[in-house]
Amino acid sequence: MEKKERLQKVIANAGVTSRRKAETLIEDGKVKVNGEVIRELGTKVSSNDEVEVEGVPLTKEAPVYYLLYKPRGVISSVKDDKGRKVVTDYLPEVEERIFPIGRLDYDTSGLILLTNDGEFANLLMHPKHEVDKIYIAKTKGIPSKEQLLKLKQGITLDGEYMKAVHAKLVSADSKKNTAIIQVVLHEGKNRQIRKMFENLGFPIDKLKREKYGQLDLKGLNAGDCRPLKPHEVKQLRQLAEKNVK
Repeated sequence: MEKKERLQKVIANAGVTSRRKAETLIEDGKVKVNGEVIRELGTKVSSNDEVEVEGVPLTKEAPVYYLLYKPRGVISSVKDDKGRKVVTDYLPEVEERIFPIGRLDYDTSGLILLTNDGEFANLLMHPKHEVDKIYIAKTKGIPSKEQLLKLKQGITLDGEYMKAVHAKLVSADSKKNTAIIQVVLHEGKNRQIRKMFENLGFPIDKLKREKYGQLDLKGLNAGDCRPLKPHEVKQLRQLAEKNVK
């Protein structure tokens, strides 16, 4: 018997968009199955059904996975209505419909992953996945150990709870009154590190994500990218699945 899955899951797993956005597209009448507009979220389809999203047939691409060293001043998206550079501009040779897993702020540089595998992306972005993301921040001012401890204890800003898994002083320049801090996060909310440090009174001058799980930027310059090796994809998947109950 042909296996059937929910329509929004099939769309997300094809790498078109997130599951939540897929649900909105269905409700807005922008999805067709076998030529008919479908608005029911509970609809299930099989691999024999022809699915169209906004007039474009859903093609089942082979999954691809890339690591990009995102420069500062680049949007973590596939397009930008203001015409700014986006992460996919750095992978023009990739024919698959890839998208970034999560995001890095416009003015933050560093490691970001791109894929067309929606299931893999959802797994890594699961709030309980607990995959370490390691950042290096340059702050204006030098925070004390006690102040950095507040980041690990967690703070609430504008009704949103934020915390770091780890935060430590790497080096300090008392003449310039700046510090280099290593910060480890499990989830990255919008401008989270910048907001936490601003709350402590230490604005961030530069921020870079250096590691994502076992992956790093070794051998890459800003703007460089490379495909992930099969064992790297497997390790990331195992790391995320181990923590998701």
